[in-house]
Amino acid sequence: MNCPKYFMNKVPNTYQEIDLGPKPFIINIEQATKQNKAFRTTIWTGCFMQLTLMCIPRCGEIGLEIHPHLDQFIRIEKGLGIVKMGARKNDLCFQRKVGDGYAFIIPAGIWHNLINTGESPLKLYSIYAPPQHPKGTVHLTKADAEADEHSY
Repeated sequence: MNCPKYFMNKVPNTYQEIDLGPKPFIINIEQATKQNKAFRTTIWTGCFMQLTLMCIPRCGEIGLEIHPHLDQFIRIEKGLGIVKMGARKNDLCFQRKVGDGYAFIIPAGIWHNLINTGESPLKLYSIYAPPQHPKGTVHLTKADAEADEHSY
C-alpha cells in the first residue's frame, strides 16, 4: 500500500489531550463519546470544521451561548436533555426534549443551550464549522471552559 505515513497512524485508546486534525481520521464516534469524561475535548480540528466530545454532568448544562459566525451540529449518544434555541437571548422560543440518538443543528447567530435533565451524564459530540476552540482544547469541567473562554 502506497499511502502517506499519516494514514498509517494508529488511533489512540484515549482521546484526552489529543487533537489529531487536520490529518485524515477514523473513529468509532459512539464509543469515544460514551468514554469521554471531560466537559469538552477537541479530538479533530481542521481548517473548516472541528469535532469535540462533551460530557455534561447531571443537572448541568452547556450554558446559554451564541456563535455569530459558525454553524453547529450536536448528536446525543447517551442521556436526556432539553435543547433551547431562539433568535434573542431572552426569547428561546424553540424547546425540545432530546435523548439517545437525537441530533440537532444550531445555525450561526442563534442563541442556544442544552440542559441535562437525566439521572446520568449527558454524552454528546459536536461539530463546529468553522472551528470554535483552539486545537487541542480540553476542559475537564464547565468552570474550566468558562475561564478559558475569556482568554480567546
